[in-house]
Amino acid sequence: MTMIEKLVDWYPEESLLIADGFNDAIIGIDESSMRIIYSVTRCIEILCLDEEMDVDDAIEHFNYNVKGAYVGDKTPIWCEDNF
Repeated sequence: MTMIEKLVDWYPEESLLIADGFNDAIIGIDESSMRIIYSVTRCIEILCLDEEMDVDDAIEHFNYNVKGAYVGDKTPIWCEDNF
């Protein structure tokens, strides 16, 4: 079972906002806000592999088009986990 399937199963009454194409980067949920938490490192890897971007282009695309987008109260949390 994938993490998104688990979250939907655990919180059936919640309306979760999912970032398209990044299901494999989900690492958890903030239960106080019911916002999904994504691994930034994994998101960059997904862009490099699935979208065939080089690392610099993937980082730029992610920061501008994904991380920089505000989509309301359920905007995902982006965990900077590349330390």
